[in-house]
Amino acid sequence: MSLLDISIINNYIKNYNNINVNDIQDILLSQSKSCLKILSIPYLIEGTNMPINSIVMEAFIKLTHIFDNIKNMSKLCIVKISLKSNITIAWINIWESESGSATKLLINCCFNISSFIATIHSANMNPSVLQCKNCWR
Repeated sequence: MSLLDISIINNYIKNYNNINVNDIQDILLSQSKSCLKILSIPYLIEGTNMPINSIVMEAFIKLTHIFDNIKNMSKLCIVKISLKSNITIAWINIWESESGSATKLLINCCFNISSFIATIHSANMNPSVLQCKNCWR
């Protein structure tokens, strides 16, 4: 059974006339947490002088079709690569099926953020460990 199948079943049950929606619990497959990092994100939003933040980045992710059926489990962490750079890295924690199939499909995918091409890579699950030698806190 896939997440799409479960979603269809949930929607059908919740839309059935004789059932109280508040009494229904969501059906879920076994899930695991995966951590991904998105590279080559511009620090300044194109056309403005404002730095990118987690709210703007989450909007880009919601509009990008490769993230369909992906549930973000926490606030995005965005870090500028260096003081002089115009590039940032974002870390995203997602819930998915235990098999990790969604993560496997996302790794090495690219998508556009303005005129930049961002790439998705797997990342270490420990947030206290720096993910690349150029990162700073």
